[in-house]
Amino acid sequence: MLSKKMRKFLTYLIVLVFGVLIGLGGYKVLPSQAETIARSNAVAETPNPQTITNRFVSLAVEKVGDTVVRIDTERTVTQTNPFADDPFFRRFFGDDFNVPRERRLRGQGSGFIVDSNGIVLTNAHVVNQADQVSINLKDGRTFDGKVLGADPVTDLAVIKINGSNLPTATLGDSDKVRVGDWAIAVGNPLGLDNTVTLGIISTLSRPSAKVGIPDKRLDFLQTDAAINPGNSGGPLLSDRGEVIGINTAIRADANGIGFAIPVNKAKEIYPRLAQGKRVSHPYIGIRMITLTPELAQEINRDPNAGLMIPETEGVLVMQVQPDTPAARSGIRRGDVITRIAGTRVTSAEQLQRLVENSNVGEKLEFQVRRGEQVETFSVFPAELDA
Repeated sequence: MLSKKMRKFLTYLIVLVFGVLIGLGGYKVLPSQAETIARSNAVAETPNPQTITNRFVSLAVEKVGDTVVRIDTERTVTQTNPFADDPFFRRFFGDDFNVPRERRLRGQGSGFIVDSNGIVLTNAHVVNQADQVSINLKDGRTFDGKVLGADPVTDLAVIKINGSNLPTATLGDSDKVRVGDWAIAVGNPLGLDNTVTLGIISTLSRPSAKVGIPDKRLDFLQTDAAINPGNSGGPLLSDRGEVIGINTAIRADANGIGFAIPVNKAKEIYPRLAQGKRVSHPYIGIRMITLTPELAQEINRDPNAGLMIPETEGVLVMQVQPDTPAARSGIRRGDVITRIAGTRVTSAEQLQRLVENSNVGEKLEFQVRRGEQVETFSVFPAELDA
């Protein structure tokens, strides 16, 4: 029989052995130093979703960058001396004083390829009256360009170059654009190729009349992405790298505000321009403003106004141009247009869209308030001579 001291010693020994065994088992499951380093490297190589999100601009530009082109134009202008017919100057300078002088004007803009066979979309004002058009690709290639069609009213133009298997931009859906969405402008501002600026969509459907270019018929996307001379015709991109607009108008007094033609408008028009066909723009021939009861009251209180305006909502006719569809129908200055083809009209922009979406020669019934009377006129829109 073991003594009490021996039993105590054996108990300590058993505890010690078990402790060593447990320690050895724990050590075996721990990773080696090499395994720890390998696992750390694997984690480091895994893309961070947040990093990808922060690079959305560069990823969007990579999708479209090769499709964006620089457009160089030249045109010849003839200048006549304003004093050519003055005998005093001809006496001293001779007949050469009367000879017209020619000089070359150079311009520059941007565009982007929409068809791999060499169809380039840009602004009409970029190629206006150009004798020579050169298309410069990002990879350094240069092509002679031929203007297939241009529509000054929407400021869109199509150019053809002799290329094949060219990179093409993906056209998005501008109807899905919302205020606050990212906007990425790509182009060649001030002669600086391949420039990218970032902003947001500030406003949708900004009427061209309110932008200060009443000769256009457009509802622009407004953005605070920097758009400078030379950007015209380049793409405005979404954060997914899809074209949502064509950069175009810059107000001289604007501070960080640019405008772009919605790409859905371009998708409607450019195939027709690519076929060399004219784009139809119906018109009726009036100058107009949106009328509210408050504005009518203000006009009626003005002793110099010369007419009394019905205090209602609609479109006030400020002027009727002679020999136009409106003039031939009997519409007069001071009339308030309240309905077109049964549709209630509450703004000048809405009226213009209704006329633009009609057909040349198609009868439109205009309901008009003239004083206390309500009259109906049949108006047949004619083709606008742009």
